[in-house]
Amino acid sequence: MKNLITSAVAILMVFGLSACHQQTEDEKAQPMLDDIEANVKNGDFRPALDSIVVLRARFPKAVNARKKALELWQEASLLQAQHEVEITDSALQATLAAIDKAPTLLEQNMLRNKRDSLKARYDAECGVVRIIRAKQNGK
Repeated sequence: MKNLITSAVAILMVFGLSACHQQTEDEKAQPMLDDIEANVKNGDFRPALDSIVVLRARFPKAVNARKKALELWQEASLLQAQHEVEITDSALQATLAAIDKAPTLLEQNMLRNKRDSLKARYDAECGVVRIIRAKQNGK
């Protein structure tokens, strides 16, 4: 009988303690972090970056989630910048090819202005990629 009472008390204590379990900030942030990871994997970089900003504001004490979010921020930023480099490079190559084919000097000059603008954008995006890679490597 004494063992039965002791067992019953032990079971009640376990259920009581488990019922009182409060979610940590990291546990509360985890569903949002999962969504962010899915966005990064799907190539939806802007929503991922926006969600990271929200996560950091909503869960300031979720240290582990914030660390993971920082890694995802760098990854999403890098992938987005690389994508922008590809798009800009394609536009730059098309513009370079069009300069020689332009029939008038005015059109050639307009295309040269576009080329210069695209080249500046390309260089800036490449700089962003280099900076992110340096931060990821701890430099």
